[in-house]
Amino acid sequence: MTSFLRVISSEEEELYLLDCMAYLMLFMAVCTLVSLRFENVPYGRYASSKYGFPVNVKLAWCVQELPSLLIPLYLTVSATSVKTSVLPNQLLIAMFVCHYIQRAIIYPFLIRGGKGTPFVSFALALLFCLYNGYMQVRYLSHYADYRPHWVTHPLFILGSVLWLVGWLLNLHSDHILRNLRKPGETGYKIPRGGMFEYISGANFLGEITEWVGFALAGCSVQSAAFAVFTTVVLTSRAVAHHKWYLSKFEDYPKNRKALIPFLM
Repeated sequence: MTSFLRVISSEEEELYLLDCMAYLMLFMAVCTLVSLRFENVPYGRYASSKYGFPVNVKLAWCVQELPSLLIPLYLTVSATSVKTSVLPNQLLIAMFVCHYIQRAIIYPFLIRGGKGTPFVSFALALLFCLYNGYMQVRYLSHYADYRPHWVTHPLFILGSVLWLVGWLLNLHSDHILRNLRKPGETGYKIPRGGMFEYISGANFLGEITEWVGFALAGCSVQSAAFAVFTTVVLTSRAVAHHKWYLSKFEDYPKNRKALIPFLM
């Protein structure tokens, strides 16, 4: 009986920790929102030597994103909780893992050229993926209490559809960006096709849509915190890219918006 109570107490403490981690991420989203008003995230076209030596862009993407794949896989495989046998939990974990299979394993090896990633940016991204990978999937594999019929709830259906639409938009937009340059070419070009006909940050809109859908389907403070943080960071990137395109190219389409077609 004593050992059973200790297990219950331990689980309550860890769930409390996971909640605290989510609230801390929300707080960090606010801090990031403020800081990004003064300086862009130092990567790619905004890279600067003051943020450390450059890390090979393919290596940086692979290593920094990998924890968000390996940690969930480990937590899921090693889980003894019945949560991993519940369909909603399984589908939500699958959404998360599916994104990071593409982002950590496939995407880096499709990159053509690209500036090195400053070490500080690389280290912060790595830390975030460690933190978020554990928080999301530890919660889903051990504590998220969904009933099997949750998959038929309108919020889960809407969230799942948004996740899929966002994932496909992200893939298609990345494909367009990769193929802007022909072999041997350098420099930047105006992206055309798909959602780029309407906005400068089509790839960012895709990823934001993914994680907003994930948050709706999951209905947890953990998934909501991830969606809010992603929205803050990627909205800032989309706005910065849009301003950069307008200043770089005189013939840049003036009817394009930064992130939301016809609005922003």
